[in-house]
Amino acid sequence: MATLHLPLDRDVETPIFRQISDGLRRAILDGRLRPGQRIPSTRSLATDLGVSRLPVLSAYEQLLHEGYLVGRTGSGTFVTRDIPDHLLRSRAIGRLTPQPRPGAGTRAAPNQPSPASWSFPVVPFQIGLPALDLFPHAAWAKLVAREVRAETPERLAYGDPAGLRSLRVAIAEHLRTSRAVRCVADQILIVPGSQAALRLAAATLLERNDRVALEEPGYFGAHRAFRAAAAQLVPVPVDADGLNVAALQRRGASIRAVYVTPSHQYPLGITMSASRRFALLDWAARHQAWILEDDYDSEFRYISRPVGSLQGMDARDRVIYMGTFSKALFPAVRVGYVVVPPPLWTRFLESRFAFDIFAPTLYQRSLAEFLKTGHFARHLRRMRSAYLERRDALLRGLDRHCGDLVEVHNSDAGLHVTVLLREGLDDQEVAARLGRRGLAAIPLSNSYVGPVRKQGLLLGFGCAAPQRLHAATRILSDVLRERA
Repeated sequence: MATLHLPLDRDVETPIFRQISDGLRRAILDGRLRPGQRIPSTRSLATDLGVSRLPVLSAYEQLLHEGYLVGRTGSGTFVTRDIPDHLLRSRAIGRLTPQPRPGAGTRAAPNQPSPASWSFPVVPFQIGLPALDLFPHAAWAKLVAREVRAETPERLAYGDPAGLRSLRVAIAEHLRTSRAVRCVADQILIVPGSQAALRLAAATLLERNDRVALEEPGYFGAHRAFRAAAAQLVPVPVDADGLNVAALQRRGASIRAVYVTPSHQYPLGITMSASRRFALLDWAARHQAWILEDDYDSEFRYISRPVGSLQGMDARDRVIYMGTFSKALFPAVRVGYVVVPPPLWTRFLESRFAFDIFAPTLYQRSLAEFLKTGHFARHLRRMRSAYLERRDALLRGLDRHCGDLVEVHNSDAGLHVTVLLREGLDDQEVAARLGRRGLAAIPLSNSYVGPVRKQGLLLGFGCAAPQRLHAATRILSDVLRERA
């Protein structure tokens, strides 16, 4: 076996074991050590490096915990074959690291999410990704193949701007029974995801410089969607009951729309109380304003049954309800939906046609069958159990390894946990360091419009197995203690 080149610097404060583990990790990600390749024994590497065996043992143990190495009894230690391809170059890891704009220093520019928010590698702590490893691929592939074989010249032509009728019927039935949404198929508009739903709503309802109220902190994708429509963003604080309607009232009567995530507030995880919901609906009716309800991952709750939608409480057609299958199924399906109040239907349909005429129909047909044949309901039941296990693994790891450095804000629902950092820690810097270690946390400070920003992290648990999540909390602990 060739000698492994790992330069060590004994004149710096970084411990030798850390230099060895960082060097090995870099060699794996750069491709100098290939998946499945055997690495030198601890005794051999210690001799080659001119160090004692103890720091080499510590470095190997760290990389075994992180999942970069695997041990085989009687055979030695090997580079794991399970590292995703997108990580196997140091340049790819750089995508996880916020890059400063010229002159901006190390912190992301105000009101802009870091580049870490723009890519979604399948690694621990990544937000926005479900359990792609547990998706029923065989059943889905069978449905898609059947629809491909059934293609006709008519099916290959342009489709309905509102979406496939059979899918709209299936979605309306699902929403009525599971989310208490008051709707029929003729109110369902199919769009390519919830971000497209936001852009569509903004284009339909807003004029240039219209004021839009948003939760503070809130979803940075909504910030971008409304800025793209040249709207003025009006941050409204969130407390233990959700959006503070009294504070919204004080913002003035000229607000055209308010964007909320009442079932699972993004990013803090709060469920809006019934009294706040009624107050918000009353405010919208009195001011002739629109409520944009984003119900992005409400299927997954761990302490109670899913709560009903805000739209289901609306008797005056002021709520535009939006949802997506990206979290319940997989993001690449690119199917979301908007439940449009009847008085707005024509305006939304015209905007939808202008957007991109219609959504691709193959996955729409497959998804309609997936819902109608019961696959979707069975999948949700399995996923609730799986996500509960993954959430609990993350919480145990945080408690064991990071309990003195972070405060878990809320973990009752959804696919991520928000933690607040101890005073003195910078969430942008912590996220960047985690990115260099192959993890993908999102800084909480990205979720603010105003200048007052809490420091924290959004830790996704949907796309990683329990053991990987628990191991990732060790790395998080190391990173936090480096800066504590």
